[in-house]
Amino acid sequence: MSPGSLIKARKREIVDRFTTPDNFTGFVQVANTLIPYAALWYAAVLSAEISYWLTAGIVLLMVLFLTRIFVLMHDCGHGSMFASGPLNRGFGFVFGVLSAMPQYVWSQHHAYHHATNGNWDKYRGPFVVDTVDDYAAMSEKQRRRYRLLRFLPLLPLHAFMYALFMPRYTWLKGSAQLLLHVVRGGKAADFKTRYWATPLEYRHMTWNNVVLLSAWVAMSFAIGPALFFAVYIASLTLATTVGLAVFTVQHNFPGSYASGDEGWDYFEAAIHGTSCLELPAWLNWFTADIAYHHIHHLSATIPNYRLAECQREYAALFTEVPRVRLSQIPHALEYILWDRRARRIASIAEFDAGLTA
Repeated sequence: MSPGSLIKARKREIVDRFTTPDNFTGFVQVANTLIPYAALWYAAVLSAEISYWLTAGIVLLMVLFLTRIFVLMHDCGHGSMFASGPLNRGFGFVFGVLSAMPQYVWSQHHAYHHATNGNWDKYRGPFVVDTVDDYAAMSEKQRRRYRLLRFLPLLPLHAFMYALFMPRYTWLKGSAQLLLHVVRGGKAADFKTRYWATPLEYRHMTWNNVVLLSAWVAMSFAIGPALFFAVYIASLTLATTVGLAVFTVQHNFPGSYASGDEGWDYFEAAIHGTSCLELPAWLNWFTADIAYHHIHHLSATIPNYRLAECQREYAALFTEVPRVRLSQIPHALEYILWDRRARRIASIAEFDAGLTA
């Protein structure tokens, strides 16, 4: 029996044991994340009067807590952090504001990723990976542009656009289109746009942006716009950079399973198309154990605070899950082509060496 088939046969057993959230643990995670994050903002304000180097060090600590905030937002979207739906939705919204991301809309898109994990006909990751055949058909200029847009040092620029610019841009542009539609005599209920799928998504986008922009104004008055935006933009951009890198290497790595529609298997994708990151304990804490990503894709309803326990209990089932060490992340990020015939993710170097199908 293949590893995927074996895990499929035992999934119900694993789900029954590990998918029960605990409100108390959820509240502890809220407290041990938001209280230190607020304290770091206070420290950043004080440090600006002493040394900007000290402020920079505090910003790096804020990056770690913002990374944790984003992962907890992600867990609330799966309904796995708290046993209560209203608590997941409420704290998910708060974490979304702190992450500058409309949480409900993001979680809808993320749910699609979970439903299609390993099917690269359906979802090609944040780098929007092209196939080997597509890359082979490009001109040299197009290939240089493709490589440049996925060049690791440009990841902070992608992060800025992803977290800070695009959620504001899409909301403003879509709202302007909606207003124009209504002014021209159309009904709001009949309005269609590519920026949101349902009126509920638009309401969440609106409230996220209203609260976030209000917080920007309040913080600018409280500590000054220069200090606020310098600390805010730097910390959020770097935290999103970490998040994008971590998410990418959990699906893009040497030999990663990458099927098309035909023959796609969800459980094989969870085992061979999802990595387990080998991180130090302190970094596992700041990433809320998302390193055990293979278990998360086996069942997204397992709370983050039970993933490590599940890994220990069922380690024998996960022996074939690819491991990616912290030092290997830059190399894994070079895997930006889909070898459709070989059903795997490949690197540009492998393409140049003729090692792709």
